[in-house]
Amino acid sequence: MTGAVAVDRARIVLAARAWLGTPYRHQASLKGVGCDCLGLVRGVWRELYGAEPEIPPPYRPDWAETGVAETLLGAAVRHLVPAPPGAVRAGDVLLFRMSPDACVKHCAIVSAARPGDPEPRIIHAYWGRAVVESWLGPWWRRRLVAAFAFPHVSDE
Repeated sequence: MTGAVAVDRARIVLAARAWLGTPYRHQASLKGVGCDCLGLVRGVWRELYGAEPEIPPPYRPDWAETGVAETLLGAAVRHLVPAPPGAVRAGDVLLFRMSPDACVKHCAIVSAARPGDPEPRIIHAYWGRAVVESWLGPWWRRRLVAAFAFPHVSDE
């Protein structure tokens, strides 16, 4: 990222919502054409900051089930700002572990959350479907591993 570009949470959500309906395509990151969950976060990053900080290596659809490296979590730690998972805010990036013994595999952007809101919403690329906005209900909350903010987020 070149320079410190301040962004606000509303802009992050607006950028993510522009991807709604984009078909699911493994490893892709093209709004309206195709993306996976990481491709959505990458595309929002490009809109907010320009060039991506790193390009992910090729990965198979089952990479998290067959590997032991926390590749996605490691990239989030390198480029995003840790946030408390118990107090998600609009614009945060959430990471999920699909089973207790698997690596972190899924990510989403929080689209709506208010203090004390029992069911915030997330935007994510859903396997076999498209980019959707859905509730962060109990199923997702049980799998939530970490939360991060994009860099230089302004809360004003």
